[in-house]
Amino acid sequence: MNQFKRPRIGFHAPIKGGLHESLIIAKETGCDAVQLFSRNPRGWMAKPLTNDAVQLFRKTRRQTKLSPVLIHTNYLINMASVNDDFLTKSIEAFRGEVERALLLCADYLVLHPGSFRGTSRQQGLTRVAASIAVSCRGLDLAKGGLTVLIENTAGFEYSLGGSFEQVAEVLRLLRDVIPIGACIDTCHVHVSGYDIVGIAGMRKTIAQLDSTVGLKNVSVWHCNDAKAALGSKLDRHQHVGKGTIGLEPFRRLLNNPRLAHAAFIAETPIDEPGDDRRNVETLKSLVRS
Repeated sequence: MNQFKRPRIGFHAPIKGGLHESLIIAKETGCDAVQLFSRNPRGWMAKPLTNDAVQLFRKTRRQTKLSPVLIHTNYLINMASVNDDFLTKSIEAFRGEVERALLLCADYLVLHPGSFRGTSRQQGLTRVAASIAVSCRGLDLAKGGLTVLIENTAGFEYSLGGSFEQVAEVLRLLRDVIPIGACIDTCHVHVSGYDIVGIAGMRKTIAQLDSTVGLKNVSVWHCNDAKAALGSKLDRHQHVGKGTIGLEPFRRLLNNPRLAHAAFIAETPIDEPGDDRRNVETLKSLVRS
């Protein structure tokens, strides 16, 4: 008889007070896993990691036993940019993200694929893959236990990753280059037009994801409810169960044995103190014993 594996649940932890503090906060919040930024996510300049900071982070991880540990990349990075200067900055910034993730012994590095404005969507996807390959040249991600995860997006205007096929194409192009996988965001799935609210819709969407990206390649789910409507293309996260997705779809995801290998991370708003804990507890309460 198959034994159901309890899903690993976490949230995106703040790094104020030091990177290692994010691990402590996550553990105290009841998390099994954690996501964090390794630097300011809205600036190009990054303060170098000191050896003391790296060693303290590694020690704290051993103590907290959080797994997996994810790092989310800088929001400014656009690996599909047609502006040569901006693309150069993005490639350098992403390489820095990879180097920091390797130093911190992170399991995953999450990347939004970027914008294809100024070119075609297919050319944009090809450019993303080529830029990632250039960024990672000479770095042994496999030896460091690091996998890059391409995150699906809301599909607004020129953004790449608004369909499972687009995510799958980037994975195909990089499969023989670096360890690569996918991070699927429930809010982005919903607002990009996939139905995960109804039982039949969820079943169809999971089947589409499996036939394109492959469920085995989805290592992380970002568990975010949505403020906007199905197919709206508006990326507005809401507390779990409080938005247009509702509670039951998250229950189905968390208890789906085909997704048991993945981690489930909340990236929900902090409107009031304790919101992070409440969202983690909500997700944990949906897991069947």
